[in-house]
Amino acid sequence: HMFFDEERILSVREMILSKTKEDRAKALEKLLPHQKKDFVEIFKIMSGLPVTVRLLDPPLHEFLPRTAKEINEVANVVSLPVKEVESRIEELHEQNPMLGHRGCRLGISFPEIYEMQCRAIFEALAELKKKKIKSAFPEIMIPLVSTEAEIKIMKDLVINIASEVQKEHKIKIKFMVGTMIELPRAAIKAKEIAKHAEFFSFGTNDLTQTTFGISRDDSGKFLNDYIDNKIFSIDPFVSIDDGVADLVEIAVEKGKSQNKKLKLGICGEHGGDPKSIEFCSRVGLNYVSCSPYRVPIARLAAAQAELKK
Repeated sequence: HMFFDEERILSVREMILSKTKEDRAKALEKLLPHQKKDFVEIFKIMSGLPVTVRLLDPPLHEFLPRTAKEINEVANVVSLPVKEVESRIEELHEQNPMLGHRGCRLGISFPEIYEMQCRAIFEALAELKKKKIKSAFPEIMIPLVSTEAEIKIMKDLVINIASEVQKEHKIKIKFMVGTMIELPRAAIKAKEIAKHAEFFSFGTNDLTQTTFGISRDDSGKFLNDYIDNKIFSIDPFVSIDDGVADLVEIAVEKGKSQNKKLKLGICGEHGGDPKSIEFCSRVGLNYVSCSPYRVPIARLAAAQAELKK
């Protein structure tokens, strides 16, 4: 959501619609100062606390220009005829974007996007260090990983950018690299993924979607029928389903067997549901995260769950 500002979205669209690495690099150069400024503010405010930064994850279609005005704006910026921009948009169209070109798949295809984001993170830390301002501790999260190879490639990218920034500024930077477990394969192959991850954050919204094969955006049309027929006692997007919970438990066990120090948390909407929080506590997660308005309930539920242990 850091990219949806009017000034930034144009550069994002320019980057997505670019056909060459050079053109993409130009657009990313415009985005770098914005991202860096954001991170300087976030890390300053969160002084001394951990901050999880999820690298760019939304499906590409969310950024594409839709209206004639937006298409014209982008055509002017990229110096291309409107027809060509329209055909590029058509090329990028996906039938099922939530299972498409997003998360670390973007980073594999266009590593320069994640390189820019990591540079913004590390340069923000360097700036705060120079000003002797106490900073937050960044935990960089690679989204939508399903294989060991993906996390290895992405972690190497993060470390390489960190090394460059450390050399340029002659400083030491502390950070962690982890991943979001939001696909069934990632949960099942958690032992291999944990070789390269210092933390797992369970994205249970997508894990529920991909385990059931149910679209969260479309399920409202039939979920009530399932509740009426007692197939579900509660909407599985509100309170964690036992099948999804089994996958989380498998991932916790396999991940911990590989890396005893693995930090574990949940970042789906379930993080604000008392029943789900009790499950998270029981299987050994370190934290839950949730929407701001749910924080009081989550804190109370977490305290009650810990007392039950």
